Amino acid sequence: MTQETFRSTVFILKNEMYRFAKRFVMSSDEAEDVVQDLMIKFWQKKDELGQFGNLKSYALKAVRNECLNRLKHHDVKTGFADMQLHRSELYSMEVNNLKDHIIGFINQLPEKQKTVIHLKDVEEYEVSEIAEMLEMEENAVRVNLMRARQKVKEQISQLMSYEQRQISR
Repeated sequence: MTQETFRSTVFILKNEMYRFAKRFVMSSDEAEDVVQDLMIKFWQKKDELGQFGNLKSYALKAVRNECLNRLKHHDVKTGFADMQLHRSELYSMEVNNLKDHIIGFINQLPEKQKTVIHLKDVEEYEVSEIAEMLEMEENAVRVNLMRARQKVKEQISQLMSYEQRQISR
């Protein structure tokens, strides 16, 4: 694989890889490190990359695995846990930006649900592609997506009813 081919097939995935990594590690710097490290690994194995059918799927699977390894080995998990907000804390926040609330709700989801909802609703992948990336059955992807959406919907409903009570006082 030439440098130009690498640029046009692998390097163009860096933004998607970054967004996906940031979902896991919740830190811009750490996400950039993940992508940079993987780009170096991909370059070192550039001649083997042709054997992987769906390069985008392979790259995002590599991001997921790298992030999970970092969370496990670098104690980023403690920082990640600190960043998750308890629902009652969300209600007391002064920021009334629904987008921030929704992102917070998504970040509170279990890891599989958070990953599936990000890949489907943010990155707009098909269920079959997500199943391949996460090495899951398509039905499991659909179930996790449905449960994630339902939890977020319930939390948005609770938030809206809470804000309506606050306004009417």
